[in-house]
Amino acid sequence: MQMPQGNPLLLSHTLQELLARDTVQVELIPEKKGLFLKHVEYEVSSQRFKSSVYRRYNDFVVFQEMLLHKFPYRMVPALPPKRMLGADREFIEARRRALKRFVNLVARHPLFSEDVVLKLFLSFSGSDVQNKLKESAQCVGDEFMNCKLATRAKDFLPADIQAQFAISRELIRNIYNSFHKLRDRAERIASRAIDNAADLLIFGKELSAIGSDTTPLPSWAALNSSTWGSLKQALKGLSVEFALLADKAAQQGKQEENDVVEKLNLFLDLLQSYKDLCERHEKGVLHKHQRALHKYSLMKRQMMSAAAQNREPESVEQLESRIVEQENAIQTMELRNYFSLYCLHQETQLIHVYLPLTSHILRAFVNSQIQGHKEMSKVWNDLRPKLSCLFAGPHSALTPPCSPPEDGLCPH
Repeated sequence: MQMPQGNPLLLSHTLQELLARDTVQVELIPEKKGLFLKHVEYEVSSQRFKSSVYRRYNDFVVFQEMLLHKFPYRMVPALPPKRMLGADREFIEARRRALKRFVNLVARHPLFSEDVVLKLFLSFSGSDVQNKLKESAQCVGDEFMNCKLATRAKDFLPADIQAQFAISRELIRNIYNSFHKLRDRAERIASRAIDNAADLLIFGKELSAIGSDTTPLPSWAALNSSTWGSLKQALKGLSVEFALLADKAAQQGKQEENDVVEKLNLFLDLLQSYKDLCERHEKGVLHKHQRALHKYSLMKRQMMSAAAQNREPESVEQLESRIVEQENAIQTMELRNYFSLYCLHQETQLIHVYLPLTSHILRAFVNSQIQGHKEMSKVWNDLRPKLSCLFAGPHSALTPPCSPPEDGLCPH
């Protein structure tokens, strides 16, 4: 990670620097039928490596496992569920989007982006990518074993690191909850735009259906045949504008899905990976450390009991040897615990580096609303003059549309 001289704990990244590291596209490719199931494959393209490779879901799984193996104290994003049977198009598309978010978060992480595992995943074009990933990760230890500062992590941590960790965890939990609600509302707004598009299209088609009706007029309505004919012709023409309105509404909905909802999901994925990291810290390193201390306490009591009972020297020596081993294990656990807190401190900083993404999201939302309403307003305004052609008044003079009173009905 990029660190200022003098304090390796502090980071000096900006959001623009992280986003510029790489942009990875994940696209579906045509399904291939296996013996029993259809296999979904993805084309994964990296701007940074100028590469394009095919990957299956299980390749992503192994990739994530190797990241967790090498970087257990870092924010490794979660993968979407597999769900092999009964996967519909909507699920497959949602999973594609989630995989794209996953790989972009990884490709932009300061540590992951420089690791050979990422390069292999994004650029290796052989058929045994999973074995390649495993070989590259398993031949070396995790970050604790390879970081020169690992054993000195405690020296760089503030004295109140545990209190800071608790405060940061609570803050990010609150941010996650708020952004989760924002994402849900943004999804509903985008969905309403798409539903509105479908309604406008159907509305226009129904107008066209009226205009295309070929049912003959009854004899008693023959005097109004010209009125009915003019009305049908005008209504049929209006369907073009309603189709255009539907297209504009659909474009706005899709744009908000891509530029607003997806960015909110990206940030939520990052926040969730931080929450997962906090749990790994508490249930992993911290829990192992506590178990090691408990085991050490039991062994010390056994040693005292053996000494009091004047047991054979060999038995006492074995206990002493085991106690020394346990002391070494405890020391390692303590070092890992501090290194885990060291990494958590840096990952917390990364979360705050991503916070300005909020302004990007809001700007995209506002611009989408302005552009969408502007384009639809133009179509509505172009449509209004055509309404005057719907009915012809006395002596074939066109009757302009009346201004409706408060009840919305025109006087007869």
